[in-house]
Amino acid sequence: MEAALKKELGTSRLKCAGQAAGGCISQGQSYDTDTGRVFVKMNHKSQAKVMFDGEMASLEAILQTESVKVPRPVKVLQLETGGCAFVMEHLDMHGLNKYSKQLGDQLAELHLHNKSQLEKVSKEQQTVGKGAGQSEYVDKFGFSTTTCCGYIAQENDWQDDWVTFFTRHRLQFQLKLLEESNGDREARELWAELQLKMPQFFKEMEIVPALLHGDLWGGNVAESGDGPVVFDPASFYGHSEYELGISRMFGGFNGSFYSAYHDKIPKTPGFARRNQLYQLYHYLNHWNHFGGGYRGSSISVMKDLLK
Repeated sequence: MEAALKKELGTSRLKCAGQAAGGCISQGQSYDTDTGRVFVKMNHKSQAKVMFDGEMASLEAILQTESVKVPRPVKVLQLETGGCAFVMEHLDMHGLNKYSKQLGDQLAELHLHNKSQLEKVSKEQQTVGKGAGQSEYVDKFGFSTTTCCGYIAQENDWQDDWVTFFTRHRLQFQLKLLEESNGDREARELWAELQLKMPQFFKEMEIVPALLHGDLWGGNVAESGDGPVVFDPASFYGHSEYELGISRMFGGFNGSFYSAYHDKIPKTPGFARRNQLYQLYHYLNHWNHFGGGYRGSSISVMKDLLK
């Protein structure tokens, strides 16, 4: 693999730097090259290219907003031994601590970016003599490519309506996978009731598509010397509240993070129930990834949402 990396990166120097790192999905290693240090993620699963292509597109989209810091992506490489490698900027990072408030502020800026683009377009259209198309915004829910939350692909086909997108491409998709692998009768019966109730959680809401990180739990955030960093995104344009579902499930965020975020994007009526709904997606996704240990949480949330 190192010979392929040298060739693709056009470097004569490729030296391991620091200890290897990794999670439950991919492994990673930093290397010193002729032009500086890079971080390389490796995965040998058959869907590795889809996963890394989606992550690269996600990082590029977040970078363009100039809101929250992410590693700059370089390229995705297919390995002769099977699987893929994803090369990106190396960042010196450690656990999120003093920059929690700043992360909350910057995450809100990320979520508001597309709305601000929409407002710019509206102003440009009203200004006499201003050429059209100076600013761009996204007016649908979805993403330009498949992204993966973990190693499971997310359907990101564009939809005009958020409730349709979330119901069909997130919850229904996960429950279909469970049906194919487990055939869980209770989950199937609860979903038959819950999907009829979905519009009730979004009454009288106007939802502007927001660019999301998509998998913002405590393990995907850190800080460098000058501020917070987020990584391992599974981006798409969706409801900003969706981001906060998984953020409350596994720790990693303190009160200053949420206070700073809600200073810019205040909670609206029904927030707590929708937060449960968004957590349900991640419980189902973990059930599909890691097995029945997440069944109880998934069933419990579905029952609670039906009360």
